[in-house]
Amino acid sequence: MTPPIRHLLVVLGDQLNADSAVFDGFDSERDAVWMAEVKGESTEVWSSKPRIALFLSAMRHFRDGLKDRGVRVVYRVLGEHAEESLEAALVADLQHLSPSAVIAVTPGEWRLAQSLPAACASVSIEWIERDDRHFYASREDFQRWAKGRKEYRLEYFYREMRRRFGVLMDGEEPEGQQWNFDQDNREAFGRKGPGLKREPHSFAPDAITLQVLSEVERHFGGHPGCLKAFDWPVTPEDAREALTDFIEHRLPFYGRYQDAM
Repeated sequence: MTPPIRHLLVVLGDQLNADSAVFDGFDSERDAVWMAEVKGESTEVWSSKPRIALFLSAMRHFRDGLKDRGVRVVYRVLGEHAEESLEAALVADLQHLSPSAVIAVTPGEWRLAQSLPAACASVSIEWIERDDRHFYASREDFQRWAKGRKEYRLEYFYREMRRRFGVLMDGEEPEGQQWNFDQDNREAFGRKGPGLKREPHSFAPDAITLQVLSEVERHFGGHPGCLKAFDWPVTPEDAREALTDFIEHRLPFYGRYQDAM
């Protein structure tokens, strides 16, 4: 008999971090992770096929990594359930799983930050929210900064964050003695691109990704984009390799073409 769930941990497709705050205090004997693939997240804002494939493949790899560590995962696969929104899928599972509470880090999208807690409230289950460690500042930090201001210019918020965390700072002054170099970011390039000599790393789709590509074509055939050359990194290991490759071979050229990109 499966033991009752104490905490159901909601993990969204842009929160695939093993060190996420959602796992603080996790008890593999009493807690479970909840993830769901739903059509609505690709149609609420019309998404391209490669973007959808990236999310779904990354989610499935993360799910399997959790299971390999002995974590109980409640996972909704696209096409295997009737719910088309995260809210509906969550409510459906809460009704039969009956956890004492749902734990999540703050959703990055305002729509979900409002609707997911409301979904829990609709079935009288507590929603416990933690700050997302992806970000330097919380929404409360920004609200404190914005209070009483007549103009919300992110340039000045960025400056405060750089001072607070020592990012690209030389003591109290910015590196290079100026806060931004926007005037240097506006070079253009032709149809063939910026002419870099080294192509980015590619990552051959594994069995999980190939299955996802097939399903994306089936469920989102009318969406823009092509999957024939899909070779994006979909695991943390591949992502670190891609990041290292970018830093070593393309970052020095990125600034000048930033606006064009």
